[in-house]
Amino acid sequence: MTTRQTDDSTLLPIATPARTRAVVRELLRPQKGLEFGGFGLLVLATSVGLVTQPLLGHIVDLVTEHRAPSALTWPVAALAGVAVAQGVLTALGMSLVSRLGETALARLRELFVERALALPLERVERAGSGDLNARVTRDVSRVADAVRGALPELARSALSIVLTLGALALLDWRFLLAALLAVPVQAHTARWYVRNAVPLYASERIAAGAQQQQLLDTIGGARTVRAHRLQDGHTGQVTARSRAAVELTMRGVRLVLRFYARLHIAEYIGLAAVLVTGFLLVRSGSASVGTATAAALYFHSLFGPVNTALVLLDDAQSATAGLARLVGVVDEPAPAKAEQADLPAPDPSVTLTGVSHAYLPGRPVLHGVDLEVRPKERVALVGTTGAGKTTLAKLVAGLHSPTVGRVDVGGAGPEAASRLVGLVTQEVHVFAGPLADDLRLARPDASDEELREALTAVGALGWAEALPEGLDTVVGEGGHRLTADRAQQLALARLMLADRPVVVLDEATAEAGSSGARLLDEAAERALRGRTALVVAHRLSQAAAADRIVVLSDGRVVESGTHAELLAAEGAYAALWHAWSGSRSPAEAGP
Repeated sequence: MTTRQTDDSTLLPIATPARTRAVVRELLRPQKGLEFGGFGLLVLATSVGLVTQPLLGHIVDLVTEHRAPSALTWPVAALAGVAVAQGVLTALGMSLVSRLGETALARLRELFVERALALPLERVERAGSGDLNARVTRDVSRVADAVRGALPELARSALSIVLTLGALALLDWRFLLAALLAVPVQAHTARWYVRNAVPLYASERIAAGAQQQQLLDTIGGARTVRAHRLQDGHTGQVTARSRAAVELTMRGVRLVLRFYARLHIAEYIGLAAVLVTGFLLVRSGSASVGTATAAALYFHSLFGPVNTALVLLDDAQSATAGLARLVGVVDEPAPAKAEQADLPAPDPSVTLTGVSHAYLPGRPVLHGVDLEVRPKERVALVGTTGAGKTTLAKLVAGLHSPTVGRVDVGGAGPEAASRLVGLVTQEVHVFAGPLADDLRLARPDASDEELREALTAVGALGWAEALPEGLDTVVGEGGHRLTADRAQQLALARLMLADRPVVVLDEATAEAGSSGARLLDEAAERALRGRTALVVAHRLSQAAAADRIVVLSDGRVVESGTHAELLAAEGAYAALWHAWSGSRSPAEAGP
């Protein structure tokens, strides 16, 4: 079960503590061998280490009895052996526990990425990309740090506490009672800290996500901000978000300082009680000086693991808050998948019936759009900025679901879009790695010859083979940087490898300058050949070459027809065409 948090937008959900624990159990269940082996070795290492205090107590008794120095040989040798054995066993146990944590974390990352990539685009946009970005970066980092550091240390500390208290009881049950006087203070401190830390760290994560979202909005829209002279307003919003995040961080620092102060009080109470108990038992003859010394050393040895365990509550609570945010995304319902049996004919049509869409309630972008793209027909969408072209393209590609109405791809409904529709947009990402691997994202089993055929089809084989290592050249971040037009050719080659029967191009050739426009248009022409296509035209020459042109204005279809028909109608398209062609050379203007 998850809960939903809201700020200025509807953020992605956060899992409840019960659900978070359930997911952790599910992740650990397949690793029983590592779990039992790791914790078993830690129990053995801690048990061996508990022999140290009685040996030191025995040495104290030997000294008080004025024994010969040779009597100290075997206790000292035993101490050395205990140290070596404990060190080896602890290292092995910590290694297995760390491997257990890393294995579970790796699986959680896989689940998170899998579900994050499957989230509907409108869901991410409604939450704000900053929220998802904060989870991918800060939350994953916090959980990873806890798994690598806090989890093994917490496990070892907990075992040390339990076994040391047991050893105190074996010495004398009264030593155990004295030591337990510190427990109420420590328990109260732990409850007080958890009660205050959980909501504080959850609020800190939300504030961090809101801060990142504001920064992304301001930086991403910097040109618009400057053009409308909104710098002061955006700076104020960034400042407010940052101030809120800093204030929550400082509250966390003050909380931790008070937490440490209370722990010190518990230590003083417990140690004083054990020392007084030892004094009384030695005076009454119920215990030797060595036994009292061993008891005091046992309790003193608890300082480290108790403080470590309680201090790690800070990391644990921080990691738990991050874990709940990751599990919240993992629990998001996955989009329904169509059965393979529902696949339509090889040449599907696309039908929009009464489609309206709004990103924000009450602010529709599309209004009652009815449109049919017949099998193998190429339809161009044109219109001024803000007319709704890109939104309509995303609905057909299945990135959004319409607010009202229905989108059918081959009569199989919108769920078929993921298997039938290929999309190339103006923004193309080149993934870091060999060029061949980037191409195989579209078809993992593609042969080298098929890769070359796709590159040839889009006019890219020449420059691809001219790269330093050909198709094995590392491209993208940290590798060979591709120009905008070459990146678009790469995207079109992936489109051909995917071989989808329906293609949506959303200004896919807009990044090319005038010199590369015709080359990309020719590449797009080859990629669309023989497919049902919807093209958001950046240049009206693309629209003129289409089988049919649909003109959008304010989210409504205002004209539909061939290039010649719409020019003859002297309507909105004719006005756009004359304005566009009048500023272009005859070669660029096309027909």
